[in-house]
Amino acid sequence: MISVFNKEFSAYLNSLIAYLVMVVFLTAMGLLVWVFPDTSVLEYGFADMGTLFSLAPYIFIFLIPAVTMRSFAEERKAGTLDLLFTKPLTDWDIIMGKFFASLFLVLITLLPTILYFYSISALGNPAGNIDTSAVIGSYIGIVLLSSIFCAIGLLASAMTNNQIVSFVLAAFLCFIFFTGFHSAASLTSIASLSLLIKQLGILYHYETLSRGLIDSRDVIYFISLSGLMLLFTKTILSARSW
Repeated sequence: MISVFNKEFSAYLNSLIAYLVMVVFLTAMGLLVWVFPDTSVLEYGFADMGTLFSLAPYIFIFLIPAVTMRSFAEERKAGTLDLLFTKPLTDWDIIMGKFFASLFLVLITLLPTILYFYSISALGNPAGNIDTSAVIGSYIGIVLLSSIFCAIGLLASAMTNNQIVSFVLAAFLCFIFFTGFHSAASLTSIASLSLLIKQLGILYHYETLSRGLIDSRDVIYFISLSGLMLLFTKTILSARSW
């Protein structure tokens, strides 16, 4: 797995995709958090990082599929995937190596946003007047959310040899799992059914973590859904006849 991780992460760094993702994400978040009046923390009047954590998932819906779209699709199209499977590696070694490489790239992209926390904390009145537990919970939530999006991206990439199709499919699935269930819940007037539908989606659990409530049920949900997507990827690769 380590060899696959090193190969994949090196491939990211040797291409424009990694730097493009970092620049796009950090530029977009910088403008949203500090510049645009409708979302700027300077206009909001509270020492809060809600703008970052509420809007970052929507940016990741497009950026993470852009990272993962080449994972299997490109290798399948180039004919190098068969060669990869002839090496002394299990399917899980390959899948997990690619998964952690893409997730690690996302984590590096998120790392500079820690400066936002210190800046907003310093701007608070008094200084340090920020809900640290909510920020920590939100960072845990965005990392777990990213893991699901990466797993979905790998699944989409394993389903096709076309990177564009992989990107569109992954972005669609990420959107559905993030906000689709939440929207569908509003279609029913039965409270218990509405709650159940919401709990099937990512947004319900992500919002809980963003309030600083680290509930094991939410963490288990994220880990289980990521694992399920990776299991589907493994099933597709194991059934390969191409």
